[in-house]
Amino acid sequence: VPFVIRETLTMLTLISFFLTLKLLMLQCNFGIPRCLYSWTDNVYQDGDMVISAFLPFYGYQTSPNSEGSESTHISLWINSNNYQYAIALIFAIEEINRNPLLLPNVSLGYDIYTAGPQDQDSSWNILFWLTGKDKFIPNYTCRREEKSVAAITGPTWDISSLYGTFLGLYRYPLLTFGPFEPNLNDPGKFPSVYQMATKDSSLALGMVSLMVHFRWNWVGLVISEEKDVQFLSEIVREMERNSVCVAFTEMIPDNHFLMKEVDVYDSQIMMNSAKIIIIYGDTDSGLGVFFRRWEHVLPWRIWVTTSQWEVTTSMQHFILDSFHGTLIFSQHHGEISTFKDFVKTVTPSKYPEDIFLARLWEKYFNCALSDTSCKPVENCSSRGSLEWLPWYHFDTAMSDGSYHVYNAVYILAHTLHKMLVQQVDMQAMKIGGRIKYPHWKLNHILKNIQFINPAGDSVTLNPSEKLYVEYDILNFWNFPQGLGYKVKVGTFSPYLPPGQQLSLLEDRIEWSTGDQETPISVCSENCGPGFRKSLQEGKAICCFDCSPCPNNEISNGTDIDQCVKCPDDQYANTERTHCLQKSVTFLSYENPLGMALAGMALCLCMLTILILGIFVKHQNTPVVKANNSTLSYTLLISLTFSFLCSLLFIGQPNTATCILQQITFGIVFTVAVSTVLAKTITVVLAFKITTPGRWMRGLLKSGALKFIIPICTFTQIIFCGIWLGTSPPFVDTDAHSEHGQIILMCNKGSVTAFYCVLGYLGALSMGSFTVAFLARNLPDIFNEAKYLTFSMLVFCSVWVTFLPVYHSTKGKIMVAVEVSSILASSAGLLGCIFIPKCYIILMRPDKNSLKAMRDKASYNLYVASR
Repeated sequence: VPFVIRETLTMLTLISFFLTLKLLMLQCNFGIPRCLYSWTDNVYQDGDMVISAFLPFYGYQTSPNSEGSESTHISLWINSNNYQYAIALIFAIEEINRNPLLLPNVSLGYDIYTAGPQDQDSSWNILFWLTGKDKFIPNYTCRREEKSVAAITGPTWDISSLYGTFLGLYRYPLLTFGPFEPNLNDPGKFPSVYQMATKDSSLALGMVSLMVHFRWNWVGLVISEEKDVQFLSEIVREMERNSVCVAFTEMIPDNHFLMKEVDVYDSQIMMNSAKIIIIYGDTDSGLGVFFRRWEHVLPWRIWVTTSQWEVTTSMQHFILDSFHGTLIFSQHHGEISTFKDFVKTVTPSKYPEDIFLARLWEKYFNCALSDTSCKPVENCSSRGSLEWLPWYHFDTAMSDGSYHVYNAVYILAHTLHKMLVQQVDMQAMKIGGRIKYPHWKLNHILKNIQFINPAGDSVTLNPSEKLYVEYDILNFWNFPQGLGYKVKVGTFSPYLPPGQQLSLLEDRIEWSTGDQETPISVCSENCGPGFRKSLQEGKAICCFDCSPCPNNEISNGTDIDQCVKCPDDQYANTERTHCLQKSVTFLSYENPLGMALAGMALCLCMLTILILGIFVKHQNTPVVKANNSTLSYTLLISLTFSFLCSLLFIGQPNTATCILQQITFGIVFTVAVSTVLAKTITVVLAFKITTPGRWMRGLLKSGALKFIIPICTFTQIIFCGIWLGTSPPFVDTDAHSEHGQIILMCNKGSVTAFYCVLGYLGALSMGSFTVAFLARNLPDIFNEAKYLTFSMLVFCSVWVTFLPVYHSTKGKIMVAVEVSSILASSAGLLGCIFIPKCYIILMRPDKNSLKAMRDKASYNLYVASR
């Protein structure tokens, strides 16, 4: 009792507002002219069992207003393409009635009503059907005999949910042929609703795979408001996973009568740079109205949509249509080979009671109808055929919706056949020689029915058996003067491995631009080889700038996120697209810089030897004797070796030359600087010893100062030995200093040891400079203190400058700096100490005599005494 009360209250709530509006129209017979467009129209064909159908024959047509206005006019019309649902229903029923193996001795009939185009019209139809066109009394019907076993409806969510709510009160089986709707799977709200369509679980993946294939990364989305949020989330997730960006998202209200400011939706699509737009939603919703309206107001776009969006137009254009080039994802199904032949036979004379068919003939073939019976006044079947109609009025190829209607009839037939054969229903009653089954008994079998239809496809209502579907990709050709076709250009199969799921015949695709070039839809132009993407702050990842690859990095593709660094033995070409093999190089004698340094070293070496020869030849002259000839010879010999050791830095390095470079440099320069130190101390002692018998005189005469050189040199040898024992120099490569070259050079090994050697040499130099500086004012006729001071100033200046310059250079230049420092410091000692003496020996021999020296000495003593 509570169940009956609850269901009755629900029913009363649904119909209460209709009773107030049309109280005077609730009689079984009323005086409305049958030939007017009416939601009461229906077609009935008797049978032992009847399948009812509620089909959306009437829709809204858009057409431009007069005077060139861009706005459109919306009017009620009969949708000829939707009439194919009825043809598929009749075709399947007649096919089953002729089949002796399916429902033998049982005939099927049909009862067809129109659904929509508004919810109140659909509500009136279901109430008329439930109550037998009499008074709207809940749980009561004035039908003489109840033969209907199930109902079929669709394709929109609005229609399916409305009829599902009504019929669910009676557990009446309702099969919907529209797109899969997750909300209809709720057994609490819709306990007896069954969806023929499979969930579009792979549709989002298929569409995004198409975007990736054509490298479209800037795509717009236009969907119906509220009901298609799940598809929106699925496709956005797939787009993010494949780096395809959403340019804009337009949510179109479902009720087009409530829409305001319609131009807002147009401008978003027109102003955005996205050329590819995915459209998804109900065809009879507000989005459907907009889709037909956009034919007149939108510029060229590539639409990607589903098969439920039959691209139709009522105009014959002399230019390519705005929907030319649309790509349609259609669920793959087998072909019913006899369907097109059946369509050719459908005429008003064959089905005289079909009011919808009569209206099609009236509209397209000028067949006059009677105002009372809505039958043709004359036999005008010979005037036309549905196959004669242009594609935009009627397509003879079976659509997805019609295929689902065809399968729905077969599902019901197999369900009834199973009940008949197995005698499952023990309450089956035979009334007047006819078998009658309570409709609610079909629900149990419908859930588990499975069979192979005449097209060879497996059909089932079990959701677990319908996980994935394959898609045919159709290209819509809409040429001028109504020459339109849908051409299969590819397939998408989720069962294949990734990368092989999408198959396309690109040469068959016609684009909206009318040429064969694939359109481009990107936020930013592709970054070519040699560049990388640099994202624009605050924008989508598809919007970026192209930045050149950094030094020694390449990119050999398009839209590369990060450049790839070349290996150390390779370098990037000028375009930064390929890595080239580096050439091995070093400071060679063939190199102009190496040649210049080697020539300079040899010239200075020859000059040093020449000076040594001059000193040997004039060893008995006062100038040579006054400057300690032994120390002079030692200094000249060490300078000769210092010039020669610079040659070790030039040429291809090896382990031996790397070790000799630093060891020879350190020891030879230590000898030279310690010799200068000995000469300086000798000069100072010579002038400080004025009193006979002082101990410094004995030190000077004993030659003890000559031990300065070996002691200082031995100390340096110890440092070098420690260096060689811990971390000696070795051959190394420098792949970064010079572009395209690998430089062979000597690595110092232990940097600490190197600076110890250099620091010790610097300490000796500073010591020599200090001593020489203190003795600079002694009479210069007897000593060379001023020359020694200046020479050590030059020497120290060179090596102080060497340190920052050495560390700021790399590669061959670093080696050249070290060689130049060796040559400059050695040349400074040679020039400052020996060139003035050579000048006196060679150019002023008059000053190189004892008499000249005495006269000079007397003069200096006189000056000093005053």
